[in-house]
Amino acid sequence: MASAHRVVTLALDGVYPFELGMPSRIFGAADGRYEVLTCTVDGQPVRTAADFAITVEHGPEVLRAADTVVITSFGTSPTAAELSSGRLPEPVAAALALIPSGTRLVSICTGAFVLAAAGLLNGRRATTHWQLAEQLGRLFPTVDVDPDVLFVDDGDILTSAGAASGIDVCLHLVRKDHGSEIANRVARRCVVPPWREGGQAQYIETPIPSTPGDGTAATRHWVLERLHEPLSLTDLAHHARMSVRTFARRFTGEVGMSPGRWIIQQRVARARHLLESSELPVDEIATQVGFATGISLRQHLHAAIGVSPLAYRRTFQAKR
Repeated sequence: MASAHRVVTLALDGVYPFELGMPSRIFGAADGRYEVLTCTVDGQPVRTAADFAITVEHGPEVLRAADTVVITSFGTSPTAAELSSGRLPEPVAAALALIPSGTRLVSICTGAFVLAAAGLLNGRRATTHWQLAEQLGRLFPTVDVDPDVLFVDDGDILTSAGAASGIDVCLHLVRKDHGSEIANRVARRCVVPPWREGGQAQYIETPIPSTPGDGTAATRHWVLERLHEPLSLTDLAHHARMSVRTFARRFTGEVGMSPGRWIIQQRVARARHLLESSELPVDEIATQVGFATGISLRQHLHAAIGVSPLAYRRTFQAKR
């Protein structure tokens, strides 16, 4: 095996311990394909957002030899105070200056503010926690902030949303570096989904409908029992006793995606289950989950997880 890809996690003052541990846990489960180090801007302990401080073994010098640098999220701290005004603290700027050009950069949650303040997100698409997306866009108007996604892959710079989306972006990098089979193996070892459907919109706080009948949950349940049938937006709206426009708006507000996209994701999920648990031919599975042809299933499965139905079956189906 080639030398391990070095991932260096930069812990800033006020770091959240949960997010700080993600790179080590995810990349560390990839059978030695990554070396994960943690550093601070000066090699000294840093306070966390919890009731304890942490001590690391490395100072910023390890950033010079990094292949990937992960900047984790942080809460209330002097660093956060400066960044909230659009300024990059000098010690952080000095640490970032050690990173070689071309090194892959990743941010988790508020880490995007560090990249933006350093000018690294100018003209790029990026994301952060949905509660902070408006602030990021206001402070750094040259950044194209997308508040709806779990992460943004912009080539050599990746940004992710709040908290657990750090797991999503780390798994995405494993998949990008080594393929779906390795990424799925890592996910299973860590007991997390290999990927999550939808984006941040499904987690944004929205008013609760005034009565249960105002929602679309009953129609979603109805759809799940009829995935094998052709289902139009008109059919769904009729079942919910709403106009098409009202239904589409309420559905998207509750689920975080359009009805059509949600139905495709449910069909893909059902197909994955059948690929794992049955010997049915791919064309038959496509019919049972509502795709017109096996080719359509292949296209949607590849778009969702990057593998063909047969490759997925080989990976996940227990040997008989």
